[in-house]
Order: sequence, then structure tokens, then C-alpha cells
Amino acid sequence: MVQPGQPDMQMILQQAQKMQEQLMNAQAELASAEVIGQAGNGLVQVTMTAALEVRSVKIDPKVVDADDVETLQDLVVGALHDATRAAQELQAQKMGPLAGGLGGAAGGLGIPGIG
Repeated sequence: MVQPGQPDMQMILQQAQKMQEQLMNAQAELASAEVIGQAGNGLVQVTMTAALEVRSVKIDPKVVDADDVETLQDLVVGALHDATRAAQELQAQKMGPLAGGLGGAAGGLGIPGIG
């Protein structure tokens, strides 16, 4: 028997299904959304999806120097870090409201042990 003020199981399941659909949609958007990271004022650019899949690396020929490979390596690493940061920010924007909804919704649904 449902106590007053307690949601019924059907409502809980509907809310969980809706949140799952929203989560799947957000994950699909992240898999296709692209961000660009750069280093050296754009001398090296990395394009990756918000799901952290590297799509391309562009290197300006001016930075290619056989006698100074370390600088090029550092620029590539810097561009990867910048792209990863941008991807994580986009993930937080897309997934943050859903993650907050999970904790808040579960706690607010009156499910023992959750919240």
C-alpha cells in the first residue's frame, strides 16, 4: 500500500525511463559533437568528439623542425589537453543536469537507501 506522500512504483519507473532516454540522447550528442583544442596560438590543433575520440590533428609546417622534435611533441600534448578540457566542459553541460537529476530525483522519490 502506498503511504500518503509516497510516489507509486509506476511513477518511479516512468521517471527512471525518461531519465534513461535523456541520458542516451545526451550520450549520442556527445559522441557526435566536436571540440577543438590548440597549442602554440593554433600551430597545433586537435579535433575530438566530446566523447574523447580524436578525429584529427593539424600541425602548421612552421613548427616542424627536425632539430627540435620536443617542441612539436609538447605542442601536440598541449593541444590534446586543451581539447580534452573542452570536451569535459561540454560533457558537464550536457550530462550535469541529468546527473543532478539522478541524485535529486532518487532522493525525492522516497526509495529507501537512495539519495
